[in-house]
Amino acid sequence: MNVILLEKIRNLGNLGDKVKVKPGFMRNYLAPKRKAVPATSVNLEKFESRRADLEKRAEERLHEAKQRAEKIAALTIITISAKAAEEGKLYGSISVVDIVDAMNKAGVKVERNEIKLPGGAIRFIGEYELEILLHTDVTAPIKVNIVHE
Repeated sequence: MNVILLEKIRNLGNLGDKVKVKPGFMRNYLAPKRKAVPATSVNLEKFESRRADLEKRAEERLHEAKQRAEKIAALTIITISAKAAEEGKLYGSISVVDIVDAMNKAGVKVERNEIKLPGGAIRFIGEYELEILLHTDVTAPIKVNIVHE
């Protein structure tokens, strides 16, 4: 299925690109989030008339993401205390929700879907380097220190 992208999507294309995707991806992800429209002649004309507005909105989002990345860079480290055994294994785990709560308390607003835990939930005491995906072009590294309560 050919679609016209209404915003930049990581590993797929830029604003205005005509790309081929599977129908399920369009139906279940791109269309509900208004990230793409089917590539018909009518939609192509509508897109061209709205192109300047969409590009301006994309530029504003990129600028906001860069500002948020600067705020995150200002944080040196996020410390989360948790109960753990003597050998350092946590009773339970530290998930994305716990990290979001700690960052919001530190004064930086972050959403759950922006934080990526490559190895899944954190289950041991220690210091971890995480990536926060603020925009398709902007990522911010953050250090999370898990300490014994």
